[in-house]
Amino acid sequence: MSERSETAEELRTARLWLRRPTEADIDVILGVHSDPETCVHNPSDALTRHEEAEQLYRRWDKQWQQYGYGYWVVGRHDDARPLGFCGIKPMELHGQQVLNLFYRFAGSAWGQGFAGEAATAVTTWAAAQVPDIPLIARVRPANVASQRVAHRAGLSRARHLDTEGYDGFDWIYVAQPERWAP
Repeated sequence: MSERSETAEELRTARLWLRRPTEADIDVILGVHSDPETCVHNPSDALTRHEEAEQLYRRWDKQWQQYGYGYWVVGRHDDARPLGFCGIKPMELHGQQVLNLFYRFAGSAWGQGFAGEAATAVTTWAAAQVPDIPLIARVRPANVASQRVAHRAGLSRARHLDTEGYDGFDWIYVAQPERWAP
């Protein structure tokens, strides 16, 4: 596995654009992550200050520089305003290197299928560009909407991988269940 995969700073779906974040997105990062509803299942992700959003952006940018992928800003083709974020980050699960699928959208974008559409695009991209690293999603048991997004993106529940996460117990969803036989 190479340290850096092919870069895809922009992805497109039928309704959405996904692009690499820039410093101009720091206010959007703060807006989405400071809304109590968007972080209700992941309270450690909540932000309250502009400096925290700057730090988060810097971490995201560092990952892009290191790996050539990360979290994308997501918006509609017919609107320049971002709806939220979707992407992947390297992490370890049960001693194995994995890519964690992340999606978080402004409340105004909920219930319209945007997260599922973006997550499907990212899952497809990861399967083609970083096929040697398994893709997972960590979802809180009470977060039914996030479970639906994981399913829509082609991930399946892998109960035997469930584990304690930063903010509570995580249900684990995987993109290729055959890689994770119990």
